[in-house]
Amino acid sequence: MEYQKRGSSAYLFSIVLVAVLGGLLFGYDTAVISGAEKGLQAFFSEAGDFTYTDGWHGFTSASALIGCIIGSAISGYLATNFGRKRSLVIAGILFFISALGSMVPEFLFFTYGEPSYSLLLMFNFYRIIGGVGVGLASAICPMYISEIAPSNIRGMLVSCNQFAIIFGQLVVYFVNFFILGDHIQPLVEDMGKGLAAIHPDAQWTVTTGWRYMFGSEAVPAGLFALLISMVPESPRYLVSIGKNERALTILTKINGTDRALFILQAIKETLVQKTEKLMSYGFMCIFIGIMLSVFQQAVGINAVLYYAPRIFGDMGMENPMVITVFMGIVNITFTLVAIFTVEKLGRKPLLIWGSLGMALGALGVAVTFGRPGWELITAGSIMVYSACFMFSWGPICWVLIAEIFPNTIRGAAVAIAVAFQWISNFIVSSSFVPMFNMHLTEGDDFGHWFTYGLYGIICIIAAIFVWRLVPETKGKSLEDMTKLWRWQEYVPGEEPHEGASYPKQKPEQDL
Repeated sequence: MEYQKRGSSAYLFSIVLVAVLGGLLFGYDTAVISGAEKGLQAFFSEAGDFTYTDGWHGFTSASALIGCIIGSAISGYLATNFGRKRSLVIAGILFFISALGSMVPEFLFFTYGEPSYSLLLMFNFYRIIGGVGVGLASAICPMYISEIAPSNIRGMLVSCNQFAIIFGQLVVYFVNFFILGDHIQPLVEDMGKGLAAIHPDAQWTVTTGWRYMFGSEAVPAGLFALLISMVPESPRYLVSIGKNERALTILTKINGTDRALFILQAIKETLVQKTEKLMSYGFMCIFIGIMLSVFQQAVGINAVLYYAPRIFGDMGMENPMVITVFMGIVNITFTLVAIFTVEKLGRKPLLIWGSLGMALGALGVAVTFGRPGWELITAGSIMVYSACFMFSWGPICWVLIAEIFPNTIRGAAVAIAVAFQWISNFIVSSSFVPMFNMHLTEGDDFGHWFTYGLYGIICIIAAIFVWRLVPETKGKSLEDMTKLWRWQEYVPGEEPHEGASYPKQKPEQDL
């Protein structure tokens, strides 16, 4: 058949389309809090057995990230021992349970509509379950796509996962906007007064609106769990468990007969030694992967994505949800820039220029936030900051994490890198509200400019890190990563050149 000679693009893209639904759920789950957090805050502020402080609200808004840390930490074990496909099915089920549980946390154990300390813990428990699903999907979806995709379009296809993440965030911005409708978000002026401080028109948002927002995720979650069970397993995983014929069948459908045989042989050669230790390729291999993850979060982007309506509201915008939706459209547009340029420009240039653009935007927010008459400049700076992330650190970090590690340590290395990403995400997201509200004197804006000034400085450091340390991986096969990190004369930021000497492979017992 003709597709056996050339491979089937339709087959490949159908697989990737299903896989990136995991990215969509990743974006959906992490951004749903942006529309629900004010109603949630007002709901739990009415509890009679504890005081729902800013600290509690920061934790509750970011509690899913605890699950993300857990999910990413165990993703390597699950992906290696149960396969990429089964692990993603588990993620889909966890998404579904979390959506329904977050919608009705009172289920079985509590009286509906009566906030309490115990109910808050139960709500956070369901959010953490969803976070475990996000952690699994965030590590395994890019890994799965990178192992399925041909090397010449791998960067573009893995970037599609980031597009799906941002699309999921845009979808949930629209969903939250339509769920809210004519209702208004509550404004709790005194946490001790609870609902007494909330405008009567906001009662529906406090009692019901946030529930619908969380529950809406059950639809895409159920669809993902169903569809992912129909895609093939990663051929590289199949080779690792000795199922070479099944792997060859999948590779043939994607790449064509001749190319499939070549890829299969390359996979076999790099998987001969299955017992390689994590540090077999040196400290820099793992360090660079971890720091890519840390910088992706330390630049502060999720403080904007999670709290966008609150930020625009504090700026005096009349309808912050509309501005948030517009920001989502800008984000998805600039993610497309990365998808269509990553194979032409390479990974490093996009990261460096994106970092510098983010620094400009963040510092612009720091200088202008809270100044009367400067609201449009502040909003524009936030858009620049967010847009530059979307064509750089957003998609490119996932591309590099998925492809930079050698085959024999990829599962464990990706798990560690992504776990550090979610730890950094939790720190940034949970600290944003208290840090943003800091005051040196009563009524000053110290927290505003300090927060974004800090993010801007970190962006500049990130640009220097990429320039000096990160290798370019454009156009290289996953099997080439073994050669890159085995290079005796490896200089961070450069790559193996023709004629460079490579060390002989160590005996298996020494690895």
